[in-house]
Amino acid sequence: MKQNNQNNKRRNQDNQEPEEINELIVFGRNAVIEGMKSGRSVDKLLMIESGHQEGSAQKILGLAKDMNILVQYVAREKLDQLSNQGKHQGVLAFMAAHDYVELEVLFEKAKKREEAPFFIILDGIEDPHNLGAIIRTANITGAHGIIIPKNRAVSLTATVAKTSAGAIEYTPVCKVVNLVRTIEDLKSKGIWVAGSDMKGTSMYDVDFKGPMALVIGSEGKGLSRLVKEKCDFIASIPMKGNVDSLNASVAAGVLMYEALRQRNT
Repeated sequence: MKQNNQNNKRRNQDNQEPEEINELIVFGRNAVIEGMKSGRSVDKLLMIESGHQEGSAQKILGLAKDMNILVQYVAREKLDQLSNQGKHQGVLAFMAAHDYVELEVLFEKAKKREEAPFFIILDGIEDPHNLGAIIRTANITGAHGIIIPKNRAVSLTATVAKTSAGAIEYTPVCKVVNLVRTIEDLKSKGIWVAGSDMKGTSMYDVDFKGPMALVIGSEGKGLSRLVKEKCDFIASIPMKGNVDSLNASVAAGVLMYEALRQRNT
């Protein structure tokens, strides 16, 4: 998401993404610049809170703007912690474990397989283990790709890649700025959108056979209001027991397998 310097300096907690300490962190101005120039996907940049950014720091900000990379300003102590007291020079980059793709790649994959598109949209999944498990199940059940939001959600970290058990290499992931607009775009292209919520219609009564996108809400909060309003259907999972909710990746798996059952009949 493009942001000007003034907006970047506002430490809005609502716009912050879950962070994970892993080997995909690059710090130091020259290392970050080279990483950005290499073409590798960058999830976000952290820069030290200070006054005017000069020299190579300004160059990094320019590259981030051109590449549509989120920039967050943090205290020096945060960078010290994440870099393990390394010489971060006031900047640190979170590199993605795998490259993201454009939305059209998902359509192309469905067309190549001569199948009706089947996409999985994740509305704010924050646990990397959940994201990795969903990517793995999506691959097994024949989904043509995953769509995740740019903010307030986990990205393709090393843990996600490991949990996916290799599925990340075969399941394209598209990262978008605005899920609501993306859903509107999908609907304009003939995709029906089904959200997941315990108060919806039984999944057995929802038609998953045609061009379809399945939306899974975040852990604990479920679907956001605006995303839910854009869904054509709301699908629920029948439950019989003393608890009334499932882990996000488990719920996603149940719904994906119902979609697979319908689409293979």
